[in-house]
Amino acid sequence: MSVDGDLVRAEMLDAWDHQAAGWGRQADSVREHAMPVSLRMLELVGPEPGERVLELAAGPGDTGFLAAKRVAPDGTLICSDASEAMLGVARERAADQGVENVEFRQLQLEWIDLETASVDAIMCRWGLMLCLDPAAALSECRRVLKPGGRLAAAVWDAPDANPWMTIPSGTLIELGLNEPPPPGRPGPFALAAPGAFATLLEDAGFQEVAVEPVTLARRYDGELDFLGGTLDLSSRFSRVWRELADEQRRRVRTEIATRTAEFADPGGGFTLPGRSLVAAALA
Repeated sequence: MSVDGDLVRAEMLDAWDHQAAGWGRQADSVREHAMPVSLRMLELVGPEPGERVLELAAGPGDTGFLAAKRVAPDGTLICSDASEAMLGVARERAADQGVENVEFRQLQLEWIDLETASVDAIMCRWGLMLCLDPAAALSECRRVLKPGGRLAAAVWDAPDANPWMTIPSGTLIELGLNEPPPPGRPGPFALAAPGAFATLLEDAGFQEVAVEPVTLARRYDGELDFLGGTLDLSSRFSRVWRELADEQRRRVRTEIATRTAEFADPGGGFTLPGRSLVAAALA
């Protein structure tokens, strides 16, 4: 079955707009959870004072804000996202953190509305696997980078390395409350196959491509804490949850408690591991 790209993109953008408030509520927690990946990306891209850095699919913006501090006072961060609502979250967080050398732009991954060879570095954390045409997105990244410009990007590794993400979605499917995602759609593990991410970068013309795993972990106080975070961050899960009856919700909670039991800690909560793939490359 063919995929209507424009329809899929419109649906995804609408989902991100509706989920932005939840991402705002979870932004501090996400920042802490994601810090190992953000710091490794920052190290790999190496922003220098006076440079122009572009963050794509910025969400709350925290990864780019780390770079903004490195390029200050004369350099600039372009904080971008396809969702204007998500950019609103980033604007608030920049103000709270005192980040002033930042421009906010509503930009798509697959057609970046910037001049050719206009930025020194690009950072994109967990965005490429969620766009319909990641090859086009990487070609655009290379176009807007100056010759020799640096790219640092992260995608999610295999599902079995990320139970924090697969437990909620797997629970809904196992209980017959949701269907697996249709083929041909973007998703968190779209670039997780061995070698897929590196090949995509090389095919886009990037040089000195290197991809490495970075582990991370997130602790929850219990299944209600986990459920609340998932509802805030996952449009797919929250959409299904809104339609469930009370008994179905109880079944979901019970199953989540069962699936997270092996990760329990003495404090009464649990810590779920994750693993990301972080790439570095030169234009």
